[in-house]
Amino acid sequence: MIDNIEKLEQQLDSFNSADRKGALLKLKKLVEAGEICFLEPGKETNLHFHTFYSYNYKNYSPSKIAWLARKAGLGLAGIVDFDVFDGLEEFLEAGKILGLKVSAGMESRVFVPEFEKKAINSPGEPGIAYHMGIGFPDAVFGDKTDTFKEKLRDVAQKRNLELMLRVNKYLSPVELDYEKDVIPLTPSGNATERHICLAYSRKARAVFGEDDKLISYWSEKLGEEISAADLPESKNILNLIRQKTMKQGGVGYVMPDAGSFPNMADMNSFVLAAGGIPTLAWLDGSSDGEQDLEELLKIAMSSGVAAVNIVPDRNYTPGLGDNDLKCKELYKIVDLTKKLNLPLIAGTEMNSPGQKFVDDYKSTELSPLQDEFLKGSYIVYAHSVLQKQCGLGYTGQWAEDNFQTIEEKNNFFEEIGKTIKVGQEKLLKNLSRNIKPEQILAIIC
Repeated sequence: MIDNIEKLEQQLDSFNSADRKGALLKLKKLVEAGEICFLEPGKETNLHFHTFYSYNYKNYSPSKIAWLARKAGLGLAGIVDFDVFDGLEEFLEAGKILGLKVSAGMESRVFVPEFEKKAINSPGEPGIAYHMGIGFPDAVFGDKTDTFKEKLRDVAQKRNLELMLRVNKYLSPVELDYEKDVIPLTPSGNATERHICLAYSRKARAVFGEDDKLISYWSEKLGEEISAADLPESKNILNLIRQKTMKQGGVGYVMPDAGSFPNMADMNSFVLAAGGIPTLAWLDGSSDGEQDLEELLKIAMSSGVAAVNIVPDRNYTPGLGDNDLKCKELYKIVDLTKKLNLPLIAGTEMNSPGQKFVDDYKSTELSPLQDEFLKGSYIVYAHSVLQKQCGLGYTGQWAEDNFQTIEEKNNFFEEIGKTIKVGQEKLLKNLSRNIKPEQILAIIC
């Protein structure tokens, strides 16, 4: 039986969607038969998983992430893929099958004209910011939004291809063919820089084998002493390939400018039109832009930003508490979001080897923040449910008409997210736009 369970879990990462769905349904039957036990959903959350649609270092699919999250007792889980929505419907459906509260979003990069001379959360790149949309109800877009969505994917792939061609010249004789070496690493062709790094590590092994020639090659090309332990595709070698060839100062790097990415306001408009919540992504508080965070948030909120995302694991040193500068900045952003009543979500990305599946909320540094992250997760979940079932989401006209303050709105959506059970969503289907918040609560209580 154990071998069968492991086989089914491995099948959850198949690039064939029918295989993934079949494996998930079989695993669910084993749960129902008592062969597999889930932990009870708790307070731990991760709303920032990347799937294999935009690089997960364990190659986890949306279904695999939902399965592992439910098995581990996460209270809520969310995916945030780069530039694509390919895993959205699968993840939302997997949540229903497993009884897991889920949300789905996307991440990209934007240009912030007001901060064109300040680095924000993309180090060394003034005006450029990683940015998010969360809580999308589905992947059904209108013509205008669909065009914007496809442009995000196309621009990202064009940028990657041009980057690869520049790096090929430097790493020759290790040269990639985008269609043959890179595209097969992801199920829908949405390759990222991290896929390209993995492809280079594998191509180098194919060219030089696994002996001293491979060590000498990478040591020379990367300007670092490489050991056998780093090869063929350790965290260290993958990060070095990316840092030395694709990031600032690398042979493949080209400084982005105002035309490289959409303006933040345009991205926010797209997210709102698609039914999501525009979300500011915070790095660590060290850049000029993030030191001027209140002004950045003011600008972001003026065009629709209504939540903030944090990746906690990189923002504290275990055991140091707030004696650590990183942790002080983490607490500072949490305090500011509470002051502004901005929902706060958090999670580890799993887009680099070694990253956790879920943050260590038992740590001294994160335990005081867990309730705030849980509250934000409930709000996002409630938004995605209400938006899908009746169009009465967090960012729409109904919410604006029915709540006097953001705090009131947050309390309502938190209560919905906390109270509603997976499977009750259809109770909210096609509700009248004249319905009052207390009437919605009465329906699910």
